[in-house]
Amino acid sequence: MSVIAVLALDGIPGHQLTTPALVFGTASRDHPDVAYEIRLCAPPGPHLTGAPAPLRITTPYDLAGLADADVVLIPGHDHPRAAPAPGVLAALDAAAARGSRLAAVGTGTFTLAATGLLDGRRATTAWRHIEELAELHPRIDVDPLGTVVEDGPFLTAAGVFGGMDLCLYLLGLDHGRLVADRTSRELITPLHDYADDVQKTIDDELTESTGLEPTLRWLESNLHQPLTLRDLAAHARTSVSSLTRRFQAHTGMSPLQYLLRVRLEEAQRLLIETGTPIEHIAARTGFTSPAALRRHFHTLTGTTPRAYRQTHQPEAPTPRPRQDPA
Repeated sequence: MSVIAVLALDGIPGHQLTTPALVFGTASRDHPDVAYEIRLCAPPGPHLTGAPAPLRITTPYDLAGLADADVVLIPGHDHPRAAPAPGVLAALDAAAARGSRLAAVGTGTFTLAATGLLDGRRATTAWRHIEELAELHPRIDVDPLGTVVEDGPFLTAAGVFGGMDLCLYLLGLDHGRLVADRTSRELITPLHDYADDVQKTIDDELTESTGLEPTLRWLESNLHQPLTLRDLAAHARTSVSSLTRRFQAHTGMSPLQYLLRVRLEEAQRLLIETGTPIEHIAARTGFTSPAALRRHFHTLTGTTPRAYRQTHQPEAPTPRPRQDPA
């Protein structure tokens, strides 16, 4: 039986507190060979769930409950910049040293990042905190497009449906995609129509805001530069927070998400229209290395730059048969 320790920190959203039991409980009910123990753990002290209806939390386990867990799950919580409660970082370090998988949802990534264990690795968080995570932890390769990002024993998620994507991902790692897909259909299929309606409303609202065109054109002409969020804000003559709101309203993406998407689209164009080596394309489109280009390219397209180029190369014209003179 796999043990999953859920670390309930102050300000955890109530639905993130219950989502692991919902996902793994459903899988265990429908598949006799699937078995999990879910432990709710918390550091000492009083804890409340987040707004708008905070509830006092009392957990059966303290931080010692992480000691033999196969997975330590860190849900989101309020005040991601605040220092973690005493003992939390040491408990996470000890879990990693024992070989446990550490998984964080949304702002829970900030707690995991505070250990230093994510330095030099890829990670993601809730979209509204992408730039904040990159600024606070510059040694992390922050993935602005990731839903679930796996890098070694560390997994991070954007926090869709309170970490349901991450729990289903873990279920797939343990018991295969078939079990995870069946559990997903059991849990979220009825939500699809509602989600489509909500997305349409959001899309309509996003089209109402304008005014970023000069900065967008400047960004597109400077892809080879190591652009930062502050560079974009300086060009737009606004604050970082204001820029982020305007990008989200105008493009439906955060500034870093938009920058990555434009870089990948330019890489696609160069692959199709030129014979430029992939190493040079990476430099011209602002990726830190060819490996970084390949990684993000595969995330977007499901294939490699080389395979994409081969697939989209124009076919050579068929030579006409030679006619002998009469």
